[in-house]
Amino acid sequence: MFRFGHGPDFFWGLIPLLGTIFWIALLVLLVWALIHWLTMRNAPLIGYHPTSPIYQLSAIEILHQRYARGEIDEVTFQQMRERLEASVPPGQQQQP
Repeated sequence: MFRFGHGPDFFWGLIPLLGTIFWIALLVLLVWALIHWLTMRNAPLIGYHPTSPIYQLSAIEILHQRYARGEIDEVTFQQMRERLEASVPPGQQQQP
């Protein structure tokens, strides 16, 4: 009969419990490792994109952003915009 106390029977009764805890911890560790491996291996499929986006801003859009951030003044903006518009064929001009 199993008794709770500080005798040898108590420690022999802990061995199956410790074995069960060990196997559960090992199973949890393996599941975590599998999930971690699959998410890193398939990162582009689940929304992680370390590369630059497919859409690239045009030169005129970048110019507008620089002007909006205050990196360039209005005179410089107008001069650069005119140069950009002169270098693009008339049918391909973009107006943001």
